[in-house]
Amino acid sequence: MPQEAKEYDYNLLSEDNIKKYILPYYNLEYATVTQIKFKDTEKQRAVYKVETDSNCYCLKKVYFNMKNLLFVYSAIEWLHRNDIRVPRILPTYNGNRFVEKDNMLFILNTWIDGEKCDYDNIENIVDSSSNLAKMHSVCKNFYPIEGSELRKGYDDIYASTTKHFEQLLNSSNLAFKYKDKFSKIFLQSFDTKIKLAKLALQTSSTINKNKLEKSLCHGDYVNKNIIFDKENNIWVIDFDKCKMDYCIHDISYYLRRLLKRDNTKWDLEIAVNALNNYESIRELSFDEYKYLLVYLSFPQKYWKISRDYYNNINKCNKNSFCKLLSRTTTKNDSQLDFCIEFKAYIENKFKCKIT
Repeated sequence: MPQEAKEYDYNLLSEDNIKKYILPYYNLEYATVTQIKFKDTEKQRAVYKVETDSNCYCLKKVYFNMKNLLFVYSAIEWLHRNDIRVPRILPTYNGNRFVEKDNMLFILNTWIDGEKCDYDNIENIVDSSSNLAKMHSVCKNFYPIEGSELRKGYDDIYASTTKHFEQLLNSSNLAFKYKDKFSKIFLQSFDTKIKLAKLALQTSSTINKNKLEKSLCHGDYVNKNIIFDKENNIWVIDFDKCKMDYCIHDISYYLRRLLKRDNTKWDLEIAVNALNNYESIRELSFDEYKYLLVYLSFPQKYWKISRDYYNNINKCNKNSFCKLLSRTTTKNDSQLDFCIEFKAYIENKFKCKIT
C-alpha cells in the first residue's frame, strides 16, 4: 500500500517524494526516478523518467482537472483502438488510470524509446504528414467517455485575424510615437509584415467555415511529439492540448513550425510534398487551403512581440525584446515570397482565384 504523508510541509514534486508517495500506486517504489521537465507556471507541469531493470516509463503531473483528463484518456484510447501508435495511460495497482495526491493528478505511460521527428529528413516529414491524415480520418466520429469535459476549438479565423491586424496597426502608431530602438527595428520590417497581414486578412474573409472538416485534433503536432522508434514506427505523444477542432488547424500548426526554421526556411517544395502525402489519405478542400494560407501568412511572432512590448513598455526588458524582434524579422522576404507562390499554387490547383 502507498505510504501517506504525515506532514504537509513538503515538496511532493521532488524526485524522492514522487518515489515515496506516487510510484507505490504502480508497484514501482524501487524504480529510479529522474525529473526531466518542470514548468512552475499557472499551468504547472512536471515530467519524470521512471526506470526499472526491465522497463522504462514516463510519469506526468498534469495541469488540468479530472474532466479534462478523462477527455485526454478517451482520445488516447480511441486512437489506440484505431491502430494509431500512442503510449496508453497505464493503470494503478487498483485499476485507476491516475493518481490523485494533494490536489494534483499524475498519469503513467510507457516510455517510447526513439528519436523525435527530424525536420531535415524528408522521409520523416512525409511519414508524419500521412500519419496526421490517418489520425484525422479515424477520429472524425470521436466522442469522449461519459463525465469528460468536451474540449472544443473551432475558433473564427477571420475574427482573430481582424483583431490581430488592428493590433498590428496600433503597434505601428506606437512605434512612430516612441521612436526607440525597438520601434526602429519594428518599422524597418513593417512594409513586408503588413503585406503578409493584409494577405491573411483578405483571404480569411473568404473562408466558408462549413467547408472545414472537423475531427479530434492533437493540438501540438510538432517534432518533439512525433517519435520514430527503432523499427521506424511513428508514435505520437503528449495529448495535453487535444480537442475537437478543424483538421486544418492541426495541419497549419504543424507546417508553420516546420517551415519557419532556418534549414527549411519557407520552402514551397517541402510544404507541397507534406500536403500531397496528407492528401493521399484525406483530401483538403479549397477553403481548407485558404485557411492554411491565412495561418502561414500572418506574421504571428512579429505581431505578438510588438503587442507585448508596447503593452509593457515601462516595465519590460527592452534589450531582450529587441533581440526577439530582430530574430523574427530575418526571414521577411522568404516568408512573403513563399506566401505569394503558395497562393498561386492553390489557385492553380483549384482553378479558382482566392481574392
